[in-house]
Amino acid sequence: MYGDCEAISSMGGNLVVSSETLFTSTFQNPNFTYLPLEPLPPMIPKEENGSLLRGKEEMKSGSESELQETTEQPLKKKRYHRHTAHQIQELEAVFKECPHPDDKQRMKLSQELGLKPRQVKFWFQNRRTQMKAQQDRSENVILRAENDSLKSEFYRLQAELSKLVCPNCGGPPVPGGVSFDELRIENARLGEELERVCAIASRYIGRPIQTMGALMPPSLELDMNIYPRQFLEPMPPPILSETPSYPDNNNLILMEEEKTIAMELAMSATDELVKMCRTNEPLWVRNDETGKEVLNLDEHIRMFHWPLNLKQRSSEFRTEASRDSSVVIMNSITLVDAFVDANKWMELFPSLVARAKCVQVISQGVSGTNGCLQLMYAELHVLSPLVPTREAYFLRYCQQQNVEDETYWAIVDFPLDGFHNSLQTSFPLYKRRPSGCLIQDMPNGYSRVTWVEHAEIEEKPIHQIFSHFVHSGMAFGANRWLAVLERQCERIASLMATNIPDIGVIPSPEARKNLMRLSQRMIRTFCVNISSCSGQVWTAVPDSSDDTVRITTRKVSEAGQPNGLILCAVSTTWLPYPHHHVFDLLRDERRRAQLEVLSNGNALHEVAHIANGSHPGNCISLLRINVSSNSSQHVDLMLQESCTNKSGSLIVYSTVDVDSVQLAMSGEDPSCIPLLPLGFFITPMELMNDGGCKDEANGHNITTGSLLTVGLQVLASTIPSAKINLSSIAAINNHLCTTVQQISSALSNNCIGSCNEGDNGKEK
Repeated sequence: MYGDCEAISSMGGNLVVSSETLFTSTFQNPNFTYLPLEPLPPMIPKEENGSLLRGKEEMKSGSESELQETTEQPLKKKRYHRHTAHQIQELEAVFKECPHPDDKQRMKLSQELGLKPRQVKFWFQNRRTQMKAQQDRSENVILRAENDSLKSEFYRLQAELSKLVCPNCGGPPVPGGVSFDELRIENARLGEELERVCAIASRYIGRPIQTMGALMPPSLELDMNIYPRQFLEPMPPPILSETPSYPDNNNLILMEEEKTIAMELAMSATDELVKMCRTNEPLWVRNDETGKEVLNLDEHIRMFHWPLNLKQRSSEFRTEASRDSSVVIMNSITLVDAFVDANKWMELFPSLVARAKCVQVISQGVSGTNGCLQLMYAELHVLSPLVPTREAYFLRYCQQQNVEDETYWAIVDFPLDGFHNSLQTSFPLYKRRPSGCLIQDMPNGYSRVTWVEHAEIEEKPIHQIFSHFVHSGMAFGANRWLAVLERQCERIASLMATNIPDIGVIPSPEARKNLMRLSQRMIRTFCVNISSCSGQVWTAVPDSSDDTVRITTRKVSEAGQPNGLILCAVSTTWLPYPHHHVFDLLRDERRRAQLEVLSNGNALHEVAHIANGSHPGNCISLLRINVSSNSSQHVDLMLQESCTNKSGSLIVYSTVDVDSVQLAMSGEDPSCIPLLPLGFFITPMELMNDGGCKDEANGHNITTGSLLTVGLQVLASTIPSAKINLSSIAAINNHLCTTVQQISSALSNNCIGSCNEGDNGKEK
């Protein structure tokens, strides 16, 4: 058999055998004889064969008819009509105002657009479904990112716990699983054992033996934790340098899918900012008592339907919202560039922005800064340690818009809600809602700026002397931002001007610019040093009557300030005098020389004067100290800058030597000149009480006054690692109290003198 197969395969494999040959061939076998087989006819009846053929024909004809029907059926389907671009634009505009129109509104809209009411109804249903799906996708991405962040934080903490060791023995921090309660019990038992051993030993020695706590000698060093009234949690005083430190959040980077969501939120935030800037009632309602605009929160929630506003507001957060408008002497391009650059933004608002940093550039924008989106960090402060700072991570978006045939630049800040909620580090918690400004160019290089400030702040107690200042919105409101911006724009304009005459020893316009830059650094250093920014810890002095005196120490070892240990003391006092009266007294070097505590009996003579604003008090002065002495071997100078606006006034001064001033004027780098500024921060304040002047318009008794914050700094030691003793604390505290008393007395005398002159004039 295998041989036959091989023979067949050897024939090429192309052998074809017919069925007749296969059935008619006989097998030659000697034992058996087979008859030839005849092929059988097919076993199919005639009738059945015919019916089968007819069935096949019917199936064929049926399939052809079905195919013809299927080819004709799509031609009978109703074609869908797409909406035109104009119709979609109108529908989108109505949807933003009212996502759920009633029958009358749908009927009116269908007549205007030439659509059927059912088409309008279905379009709104589809649009709401699309919006809901988009929000769901955004929330899913946010929740997923938050989940990943929590996982990474959990793994990080788990790794940190595994690395903890005891500093004494190098073993686990809690060996054998002993709890802290057991350690406390063991500590108390050992204390009792120590006392028992000391009692037994005293019997043999003949005199009592003190315990280890009593054996320690009393220290004259100032322990910043011994006072019961701590402004913040105790921590070592930081080393302050010209380069501020920032919180370490290396994981705060938006991924690609998060960038898309951020851009969508930026467009929504910009739309909200434009409407809040241009809409009046009922969104903004004017308060008849104060005359200020108040945000209608219910109307705000109704107008703006985007994810950040859908979250339920917590009762633990207080809403602050304000709006103001002003004209500043700076064009829009320069302003936008200052807002996009974090360093320029800090220099533009030295009394408001303590620290700022661009964490990530999400979008570079097109044609410059248009469309630029950045992730930023900022710490806002008030010039007093009695007011906590406000820290926040937020997104800043810059866009040029055309609104009603007018070109605007919109700068909007909106929160990072949902992306990285665990990175909120400020105390109290601060959520910056869509805030910012609209900038419109005006002739002659001016710009009209409309500012909106909207935030939610955790309700925490604030020192009573600053309570009204903060809760009324004067501390971080839009009016203060605009007042500081207007003042700084004037200063920058005077810095760039060449036609302003200067008085004194300033040799050239370049020397004038360098001296103004040195003064700007002095003001910024003063603002940072007297606030609670950068985690500075301030301790309450128990001898202060109103609990308003705070002290702190800083170890400085870098250029820009005197190296060593610096002691700083700050006090805030309410004065029943208008803030411009206090400002006029302190900015005038001749009147200030009458205060012995500030002048030390030395006369002051102005040798250079730079005007940098429309108000006469906005100026920079170079003063010579002790001009009565004829000694030319050593001459001390004082650099002073004073500035005022409707939100407050600032006077800052620092002693400098002649060589440093000449170095600054010659164009050298002034960052190495050591400055230890002192100064005053004055804010207008009106208090409601039973006495005082009657405000007939509002029907309230209002006492017009101001808050005076005095900041003093002394170089306690040239060694940064030195310790402060109690005598230094007592000396600077007495100096601070005497300063406030002398200022109050001088203002009282001036007020009495003014009243007497007024009475004499009436008699004449």
